[in-house]
Amino acid sequence: MMSSSERIGLFLILPLFALACYRQTGQNAREGEQLLHADSVATCVSHGVPSRAAAIAESKARPHLPGGDDARMVYIQGGKFRMGSAKFADASPVHEVTVDGFWMDEHEVTNAQFARFVAATGYQTVAERPLNPKDFPDVPLDVLQPGSAVFTPPARPVDLRSHLQWWKYVVGASWRQPEGPGSSIKGRENEPVVHIAYEDAEAFAVWAGKRLPTEAEWEYAARGGKPNTVYYWGDELKPGGKWLANVYQGDFPVRDAAEDGYEGVAPVKSFEPNAFGLYDMDGNVWEWCSDYYRPDYYERSPTVNPKGPVDSYDPIEPGVVKRVQRGGSFLCNEQYCERYIAGSRGKGEVSSGSNNLGFRCVSDEPPPQN
Repeated sequence: MMSSSERIGLFLILPLFALACYRQTGQNAREGEQLLHADSVATCVSHGVPSRAAAIAESKARPHLPGGDDARMVYIQGGKFRMGSAKFADASPVHEVTVDGFWMDEHEVTNAQFARFVAATGYQTVAERPLNPKDFPDVPLDVLQPGSAVFTPPARPVDLRSHLQWWKYVVGASWRQPEGPGSSIKGRENEPVVHIAYEDAEAFAVWAGKRLPTEAEWEYAARGGKPNTVYYWGDELKPGGKWLANVYQGDFPVRDAAEDGYEGVAPVKSFEPNAFGLYDMDGNVWEWCSDYYRPDYYERSPTVNPKGPVDSYDPIEPGVVKRVQRGGSFLCNEQYCERYIAGSRGKGEVSSGSNNLGFRCVSDEPPPQN
């Protein structure tokens, strides 16, 4: 069993799995560590493209403003596809799925959009709220201050099995201050909003008259009508030597070479859209989906409009409620987290956020009339 000082240290540097860290027995912790070594998905969070004009014409993209966010959406015709990835245990088996048509935000929800929501409703995100001492019985009251997880590069190469070396709990970090006190979103209005817990994303979606996508809808949209390829854009990571998404280049986690043009998060629509007219379906920030997370769900998933299991289970952190996240982020790379590979999945504890986690919405409004 961990001592009180060890628990306090974990709380300060990793809110992504805080509750589970405090409650794990020594045996569970050892089992979890073994699983973390086997598959880095737990800590990825925590774990040829057509021209723009041709893509929009092909997808019949049209302005659609169903809610208070005034976001442009594109209509995704329903269809059938092969879901999942044989490269990852929790994304297997690859299976055939059919989804109905839906509207999807063309890009991730931005700081400007989220600011309008907060101004209209007075909403306070989970990262900004006071912490309940009952949830952290071994942590001194003066340590229980609102904040969130911020990627903080170490000064030298580290063991990639120890994600605590680059994630820090930063008091005061939130969507308003993405890197903590002293930072702001001024001049970054067109970047994806981050430090968003599942509850925050869901609240925004309700206000906008929308909902969060199922992971089947998300993957179908990300594939853009392509047959199964290694990446959502094709089979080459850098077709023609060009990066097509905001991911991590360089020596992770020490130095981001920013070969794609961005160190950290990028403004939305910085890269070409996919064939459906959707931007940043890979990289930039992770995106919440409505499905509960279970690593074995695909073994029995419905074939038509799957909505996820009825409850959550992660063998690494039993008892911790998690939802699916998709798309990877600016931290995904070949060394550590390859969750930009098509069909791969992420997961996150529902009350945790980080500076590489955001969302986009979908709508069930009727399709456009020709």
